[in-house]
Amino acid sequence: MDTTIDQISRIEQLNCSKCGKAHSAFEPQTLSACCSLPLAAEYDLKRSFKKEDILHREATMWRYRELLPVLHEENIVSLGEGFTPILHLNNLSAKYKLHQLLLKDEGQNPTGSFKARGLSMAISKAKEFGVEGCIVPTAGNAGVAMAAYCAKAGMRAVVVMPRHTPDSFKEECYWYGAEVVLVDGLINDCAAKAKELNTDGRLLDVSTLKEPYRLEGKKTMGYEIAEQLQWSLPDVILYPAGGGTGLIGIWKAFKEMQQLGWLSKEVKLPRMIAVQAANCQPLVETYFQRQANAQQYLGKATIANGLAVPRPIGEQMMLQVLHESKGTAVGITDAEMIQGLQEIGRHEGLFVAPEGAAVWIAAKKLLQKGVLSAADSILLLNTGSGQKYMANVAGQY
Repeated sequence: MDTTIDQISRIEQLNCSKCGKAHSAFEPQTLSACCSLPLAAEYDLKRSFKKEDILHREATMWRYRELLPVLHEENIVSLGEGFTPILHLNNLSAKYKLHQLLLKDEGQNPTGSFKARGLSMAISKAKEFGVEGCIVPTAGNAGVAMAAYCAKAGMRAVVVMPRHTPDSFKEECYWYGAEVVLVDGLINDCAAKAKELNTDGRLLDVSTLKEPYRLEGKKTMGYEIAEQLQWSLPDVILYPAGGGTGLIGIWKAFKEMQQLGWLSKEVKLPRMIAVQAANCQPLVETYFQRQANAQQYLGKATIANGLAVPRPIGEQMMLQVLHESKGTAVGITDAEMIQGLQEIGRHEGLFVAPEGAAVWIAAKKLLQKGVLSAADSILLLNTGSGQKYMANVAGQY
């Protein structure tokens, strides 16, 4: 791997998320060799790099390229992902007498979801390492995004998804030329099938946090939130956490910006709220100490496909974010998500994903309990376009 001076990235190494042991960032990696847990990228944040340097760059996540892992610009596989808008939900703010209610709309990404960020990064690194193809177990959106970026990169794509996944997700994968394998069960069953299909290791498995770079794509949401809010941050961020890469990534970005000096010492980091589906809420159960961990958790399907992740490998990383930020975890029922879809649609003209509806309902619940205050600046993350979920929510308006 050529790591000459012309590289655009300031990446230095990868560290085990549990013990911190360093791994090379200049050869392909999966889980850490020491603990078999996710790796996280570390950058040289001491060299002079001003936030003003990025202000006139393209409005995509690649404006932060020094703080991303791709070494050489020709390896970037992009469809224009990132820099999604932060919308002011003024009508709901007025209805509930809230100081500030914001929504970052990731449904405006290529392929219609936040997964575009992580898969753009993972496929770019796969290209940089000369990988011939990729495989992913998915609840829907990640498979679509991987198929699209593999098509752009000229790579083989194998997508393994639950049979009950809405047809819109499957059909989009077919349009991108991916091989689609359907499995009876949830994403953990798909992961087992993907492992079986890839016993020869010819395909790079880009499962959530089983390679280190989807996390780096997702962290760009954190950089954007700070930049779009003029280098301030909201008091609270509510995030729909299935695999949890976005929750972990946003927090990672905030920590990096503190080290860079991009956030003043007066800027307080937000409380991070992880929102899950009541049908599949392993993090909620562990956070409230109703189970030791999620390794044996049995979840059920939910209309929020992306939240049907019963045994997230990043559980400890998510818990660390919640504890460091003094946040919490909340489970929302499918019926409540429908109510959220109705309310956001009718008051704000937005058709969000059920995951996005879940974070709004979670905010209302936490306001009622006094965990959140009407005086707080509240940011909701909508992770995808509601149009992809028509089969899940048809006729329930």
